Amino acid sequence: MGLFSKKKAKDEEKAVSDLKIDISKNGEELTVRLKGRLDTITSPDLEERLNEEMTGIKNLIFDLEKLNYISSAGLRVLLGASQEIEAVEGEMLIRNVAEPVRVVFDLTGFDTAFNIEE
Repeated sequence: MGLFSKKKAKDEEKAVSDLKIDISKNGEELTVRLKGRLDTITSPDLEERLNEEMTGIKNLIFDLEKLNYISSAGLRVLLGASQEIEAVEGEMLIRNVAEPVRVVFDLTGFDTAFNIEE
Protein backbone atom coordinates (compact mmCIF):
# COMPACT_ATOMS: atom_id res chain seq x y z
CA MET A 1 0.00 0.00 0.00
CA GLY A 2 2.74 2.48 0.92
CA LEU A 3 4.60 1.81 -2.31
CA PHE A 4 1.66 2.75 -4.52
CA SER A 5 0.85 5.93 -2.61
CA LYS A 6 4.47 7.12 -2.99
CA LYS A 7 4.38 6.47 -6.74
CA LYS A 8 1.04 8.28 -7.08
CA ALA A 9 2.35 11.27 -5.11
CA LYS A 10 5.46 11.39 -7.30
CA ASP A 11 3.33 11.25 -10.48
CA GLU A 12 1.10 14.05 -9.19
CA GLU A 13 4.16 16.13 -8.28
CA LYS A 14 5.57 15.68 -11.78
CA ALA A 15 2.25 16.61 -13.39
CA VAL A 16 2.08 19.81 -11.36
CA SER A 17 5.71 20.70 -12.08
CA ASP A 18 5.94 20.19 -15.82
CA LEU A 19 8.26 22.44 -17.81
CA LYS A 20 8.55 22.55 -21.57
CA ILE A 21 11.91 23.79 -22.82
CA ASP A 22 12.22 24.88 -26.45
CA ILE A 23 15.74 25.86 -27.50
CA SER A 24 16.81 27.30 -30.83
CA LYS A 25 20.34 28.22 -31.83
CA ASN A 26 21.35 30.74 -34.46
CA GLY A 27 25.11 31.20 -34.64
CA GLU A 28 26.22 32.72 -31.32
CA GLU A 29 22.62 33.33 -30.20
CA LEU A 30 20.61 30.89 -28.11
CA THR A 31 16.88 31.43 -27.54
CA VAL A 32 15.21 29.50 -24.73
CA ARG A 33 11.41 29.45 -24.54
CA LEU A 34 9.95 28.14 -21.30
CA LYS A 35 6.40 26.97 -20.69
CA GLY A 36 4.98 25.81 -17.38
CA ARG A 37 6.77 25.85 -14.03
CA LEU A 38 10.44 26.43 -13.31
CA ASP A 39 10.89 25.07 -9.80
CA THR A 40 12.99 22.73 -7.67
CA ILE A 41 11.89 19.72 -9.68
CA THR A 42 12.29 21.17 -13.18
CA SER A 43 15.25 23.54 -12.78
CA PRO A 44 17.86 20.74 -13.03
CA ASP A 45 16.43 19.88 -16.48
CA LEU A 46 16.88 23.46 -17.66
CA GLU A 47 20.35 23.64 -16.16
CA GLU A 48 21.35 20.45 -17.97
CA ARG A 49 19.97 21.66 -21.30
CA LEU A 50 21.78 24.99 -20.96
CA ASN A 51 25.06 23.24 -20.15
CA GLU A 52 24.66 21.20 -23.35
CA GLU A 53 23.98 24.24 -25.54
CA MET A 54 26.05 27.14 -24.13
CA THR A 55 29.38 26.46 -25.87
CA GLY A 56 30.16 29.34 -28.23
CA ILE A 57 27.10 31.36 -27.20
CA LYS A 58 27.45 35.14 -26.80
CA ASN A 59 23.76 36.12 -26.75
CA LEU A 60 21.27 34.29 -24.57
CA ILE A 61 17.56 35.10 -24.79
CA PHE A 62 14.92 33.73 -22.44
CA ASP A 63 11.31 34.04 -23.59
CA LEU A 64 9.11 33.65 -20.51
CA GLU A 65 5.72 34.43 -22.06
CA LYS A 66 4.34 31.00 -21.13
CA LEU A 67 6.20 30.49 -17.87
CA ASN A 68 3.56 30.73 -15.15
CA TYR A 69 5.70 30.04 -12.07
CA ILE A 70 9.32 30.43 -10.98
CA SER A 71 10.83 29.42 -7.64
CA SER A 72 14.13 30.39 -6.05
CA ALA A 73 15.66 27.33 -7.74
CA GLY A 74 14.55 28.70 -11.11
CA LEU A 75 15.95 32.14 -10.28
CA ARG A 76 19.26 30.46 -9.41
CA VAL A 77 19.43 28.83 -12.86
CA LEU A 78 18.76 32.18 -14.58
CA LEU A 79 21.38 33.88 -12.42
CA GLY A 80 23.92 31.16 -13.22
CA ALA A 81 23.23 31.52 -16.94
CA SER A 82 23.66 35.28 -16.65
CA GLN A 83 27.02 34.87 -14.92
CA GLU A 84 28.15 32.35 -17.53
CA ILE A 85 27.28 34.73 -20.38
CA GLU A 86 28.97 37.67 -18.63
CA ALA A 87 32.14 35.56 -18.27
CA VAL A 88 32.42 35.38 -22.08
CA GLU A 89 31.47 39.08 -22.43
CA GLY A 90 28.10 38.18 -23.88
CA GLU A 91 24.61 39.45 -23.14
CA MET A 92 21.51 37.87 -21.66
CA LEU A 93 18.03 39.21 -22.36
CA ILE A 94 14.74 38.17 -20.80
CA ARG A 95 11.63 39.00 -22.79
CA ASN A 96 7.87 38.51 -22.66
CA VAL A 97 7.80 37.99 -18.89
CA ALA A 98 4.42 36.61 -17.81
CA GLU A 99 2.76 38.54 -14.97
CA PRO A 100 3.18 35.89 -12.22
CA VAL A 101 6.91 35.68 -12.99
CA ARG A 102 7.18 39.48 -13.21
CA VAL A 103 5.79 39.74 -9.66
CA VAL A 104 8.47 37.32 -8.40
CA PHE A 105 11.20 39.30 -10.21
CA ASP A 106 9.91 42.54 -8.65
CA LEU A 107 9.63 41.12 -5.12
CA THR A 108 13.10 39.54 -5.19
CA GLY A 109 14.92 42.43 -6.86
CA PHE A 110 15.76 40.30 -9.90
CA ASP A 111 13.96 42.87 -12.05
CA THR A 112 17.09 45.02 -11.73
CA ALA A 113 19.57 42.12 -11.88
CA PHE A 114 18.52 41.06 -15.38
CA ASN A 115 18.18 42.86 -18.69
CA ILE A 116 14.42 42.61 -19.19
CA GLU A 117 12.77 43.71 -22.42
CA GLU A 118 9.43 45.41 -21.77
